[in-house]
Amino acid sequence: MNPIRVTASVPLSSLRTIASSSSSPLTSAAGPALLLLPRHARSSYATHHQQRQENEPESRRRAVTPFNDDGHVPWTQLSAAEKAGRAAQQTFNFGLVILGVALTGGVAYVMYTEVFSPDSKTTYFNRAVDRIKKDPRCLELLGDSKKITAYGEETHNKWRRARPIASTVTKDGNGNEHMLINFNVQGPKASGRVNIHLIKRAGQSDYEYKYFFLDARGHQRIYLENADAAAMAAARKKSEGFKMFGIRWT
Repeated sequence: MNPIRVTASVPLSSLRTIASSSSSPLTSAAGPALLLLPRHARSSYATHHQQRQENEPESRRRAVTPFNDDGHVPWTQLSAAEKAGRAAQQTFNFGLVILGVALTGGVAYVMYTEVFSPDSKTTYFNRAVDRIKKDPRCLELLGDSKKITAYGEETHNKWRRARPIASTVTKDGNGNEHMLINFNVQGPKASGRVNIHLIKRAGQSDYEYKYFFLDARGHQRIYLENADAAAMAAARKKSEGFKMFGIRWT
């Protein structure tokens, strides 16, 4: 008995449609079942599938909070709560910047007034130490200028010996500003205490010395500045007049 052969005639246009559909990206994405759908159904499915892929990243993104916001998500894609969180974060960051600027300005002001200003106590302290190291009377009392040291208030702890110098600034009833500075000096021969009184009179921009002296135990006080004694000497000289041709003229 001869086998029976069954043949089916398939139109050439259908074969071309199947071949083109098999090479389409939709074949790999939707599977062979998509080939059984009509053309308009395949087009609708592809559009819906593409929209769903575009919306999935947005729906799956992590919620933006003030603690994890890095600005990557555009403002237009944020919800109302997320916009409020970003605004709060930016306000907080701006406040930190303002606080940092204010603290920096405050530190700069203190450093200038206390150290770098010509009228600062540190400036007059350094000037006083330089004058002591150059004064012959002080060198005779204290010793070698290279071995003279100056420091603040004495303490029982030797490791805290170099403390800040003591100073006070007050203003009297006439508007004059008074600065008092006290510190200690020590040399190879002896040690002593320095006292300085500066006055900035009302309407003036610079301090002037009222007195500046060095006291050492067992030694006579050494004046480097003494405005009262200088004023008394000038007044006495003026009252005595001047002497000419053996005659004192007043």
